[in-house]
Amino acid sequence: MRKLLFCVYIILTSCTSVKKHNVIVSKLHSIETLHEDVNKAYKQLKRNHPRLYQYTSKIALDFKFDSLKRAINKRLTSKAFYEKLAPVIREVKQGHISVSPPHKRLTKAQRKFYKEKKFELNKLDFESVEDKIWVKRSLGNDSTLVGCQVLKIGEEQVDKLVKKYNNLIATDGYNTTLYHSFVGSRFLNFYYKDKGFVDSLNITFKAKDSVFSRMFRRIEKEKKQKDSFLIKRVNKKHKRLSKLQKKEKKIEAKKERKDNKKYGYIHSKKLYTRHFSLKGKDSSIAYMRIRGFTRGPYKDFYKESFEKVESLKIKNLIIDLRDNGGGRLSEINNLYSYLTNKDFIFINESEVNSRIPLLKMLMTNTTPSIVKVIAGVLSPVIAVHNLIKTKKRNGKLYYKFRYSKLQKPNPLNFKGKIYVLINGNSFSASSILSTHLKANKRATFVGEETGGAYNGTVAGIFKKYELPNTKVKISMGMMQIDAPQKITPDGYGVKADIIMKPTRQDRLNDIDAELNWVIKDIESKN
Repeated sequence: MRKLLFCVYIILTSCTSVKKHNVIVSKLHSIETLHEDVNKAYKQLKRNHPRLYQYTSKIALDFKFDSLKRAINKRLTSKAFYEKLAPVIREVKQGHISVSPPHKRLTKAQRKFYKEKKFELNKLDFESVEDKIWVKRSLGNDSTLVGCQVLKIGEEQVDKLVKKYNNLIATDGYNTTLYHSFVGSRFLNFYYKDKGFVDSLNITFKAKDSVFSRMFRRIEKEKKQKDSFLIKRVNKKHKRLSKLQKKEKKIEAKKERKDNKKYGYIHSKKLYTRHFSLKGKDSSIAYMRIRGFTRGPYKDFYKESFEKVESLKIKNLIIDLRDNGGGRLSEINNLYSYLTNKDFIFINESEVNSRIPLLKMLMTNTTPSIVKVIAGVLSPVIAVHNLIKTKKRNGKLYYKFRYSKLQKPNPLNFKGKIYVLINGNSFSASSILSTHLKANKRATFVGEETGGAYNGTVAGIFKKYELPNTKVKISMGMMQIDAPQKITPDGYGVKADIIMKPTRQDRLNDIDAELNWVIKDIESKN
């Protein structure tokens, strides 16, 4: 009986919390509560962000927040408040700060209903080329949309939406290449963030001189999946496998699972995060495509790749970091150890605003209660660990990573010529890796300036804070992550030695101009 009452209580409180949240995010907030949230947002930034005034002075930023409060002279919804707050926080010019509006939550019944559905539009990938949004890839059966320009969503011009979204996000320093690349590749994410949950969308496309519309809906998941499963079971009964065949099937399935982990298979995109292949007329050029430093174990992949490079006596290596948004320090540190033959310090000790940054990250108002309880129990251990790792120097606090120590290159380190492909979406960890290669004159860079700064960025661990009245969320990095090498002026990315941007014609002809240039350059020298 007690268990039953407890379950009823959970259900009722859950329904109540959904209704309460939806009322809060929909209503008009008073001027006083909006001003309170502005103050809370700025206070959180000052408390947690170690380089808040790196690109915008304290006087200038104080003025911008004060001006924001003066501009808020009427009641606003949470969404309208977010659209005023985000452009001001953008002025901090730190790319890892993000602001998100709250949306209405779904009830348990609604979640169950939509779980059985899928949105047709999610099968499309987009990109920005020549300042226009195009369909880059289709994961569905309809490939006719690939290469089409997106003109309108509903009655809204896409160009205006892109301009709006660019005004809501920050980049490191004064860099501009991130904007078009970032919004283009994540266009749907920005749209959903802006509009919230939708059941259908009418999109206007342009293919050559033809303009047409297509309605995308939330549809039932195919029953064919179940049918095909039953067919397979029936076939299995009719076609009995021998013990040897069953064993081979198991070995094959195990290898596939292992490879998917090693190469970081992205099921939703049907792509591998890490990919190694050979290029050129005589397959004498090693090509490493790395879409991110976040998914799956990586050590086996790099070890296997560089063993192959050494065994084939390959003298030219291409590392493709285009659209690589970053990820783990451990992975880029490991990769760099294969790209240098000198002892190295990968990053400086990280500037922080607290002696217990990990605990502050965990004990925030967006952390689930169960995590807070666990963190509370473990807080003595976490606090001691943080206190050992942090030290004060010249009036500032620094957190010491193991990557701040002097390290040896990997015995399999590559000694040949390196080319790196970069663009505005090469951000965060991929920029730190690029900084090392650029500073040590270890590679030739082809493409456009990286979206991430040469001199580092504030990232590492993140604090996510929800403003008490409007429920707008702010996410901010808490550690300055930078390589020992620096350039002046500050606030720009790693520049390309050979500046190239993809064109619309390249895409139509399925030409990778940057990669082709590198291959031709290598072959002409050989």
